[in-house]
Amino acid sequence: MLTPEDSLRLNVLLKQDLRALRIDEGKMTVHALTGRGEARIVLNPNCPDDKYLRQVREVISSAVLGVPHGYPAYLKRWTRRVGHARAESLEGLLKLGEPEALAAVVHASGLTDELASRAWWLLQSSDHARAMLRREAVVNGSMARVLAEFLVEFLAYEEQPAQMVESVRLVLQPGLIDEPVRLDLWKKGQRKTAYRVGFLKTLPDRLPHDRAPHPRHGDLAPVLEAAAGQGNVFAAQLRRSLDAPGQAYLDTVRFALSKCSDQGVVVHLFEAIEDYFAPIRPSAAGHRRIEHLIDDAARMDACVADPERCRQFRELDDALPTEDRLLLESLLVMGLVGEPLLAPIFGNTDAVGSGLRMALDPVTGGLFPHLDRLCP
Repeated sequence: MLTPEDSLRLNVLLKQDLRALRIDEGKMTVHALTGRGEARIVLNPNCPDDKYLRQVREVISSAVLGVPHGYPAYLKRWTRRVGHARAESLEGLLKLGEPEALAAVVHASGLTDELASRAWWLLQSSDHARAMLRREAVVNGSMARVLAEFLVEFLAYEEQPAQMVESVRLVLQPGLIDEPVRLDLWKKGQRKTAYRVGFLKTLPDRLPHDRAPHPRHGDLAPVLEAAAGQGNVFAAQLRRSLDAPGQAYLDTVRFALSKCSDQGVVVHLFEAIEDYFAPIRPSAAGHRRIEHLIDDAARMDACVADPERCRQFRELDDALPTEDRLLLESLLVMGLVGEPLLAPIFGNTDAVGSGLRMALDPVTGGLFPHLDRLCP
């Protein structure tokens, strides 16, 4: 049992307007965030610390969940259902003093800006910041810039390149960082490819990278605009790719492919390519070998099964000057690119750095000529 003093103080605390609670096991202290501010209770155990803390958590669980000694079983059910939990349900999890419960809250789809603020008071970590910035309610709230600032500062200490991509992707959401910070992240991407991939995922059409339109953009613009105006998705995507922002995007993709050194970053890069070319991505996409992909792109009927898409492709192909039809083929190559291309390679190697680039050479070697055609 708890000492009378601890029992009294803990029960008084739990009857207040409790917002969040954490337990410092090393210092045997309970910290609470209440409607009146912060409070703490220094525990005075009368048995081994781990046993005493278990008793403390049982008291907390009984007060918060209304179930004596039922915390562990209840936690499992809460964390399984938390993705669809209501805000008031998530509030209870923040009062349990359990790291697992906190992790469940920051990953919950029902997370609000207020709950994010309480969760941030409980524990500040890059994992939690990323999780919370994936929620629209948080991105549009007062906590967004706080979390983004933390992630930007933590990037210097981040050890996982794939997490760098995700951090950069998230902080580049509108309104979270100032322009000088954005430009500094882009500049650092010259040495840390992961940063550039984050830009590709969030700002594909607004990269801070000056590129002139494709040399054929001016001559083809009338044809592409007319076709795009009639709903031709291939014309719209080719126009997008040949214009200056598209050239900046493709040049950055080429840079990232030539510098990639981490498998997680490569996966993010291929996801970015899939997203960019999604409007023309054929239903037959999913190639695992680059030579098959390129062969199919050269035979449009082999990969574009939808009759309407086939009609649009043929009409645009007929409308383009003969010397520019290869641009459309290269566009289709990029539309077929996806993560399945990586599976046979990553299934046989865990290489990083130059070893990874060598392993990827069959894929990148097949893509570079088409990138060079679309972005000379």
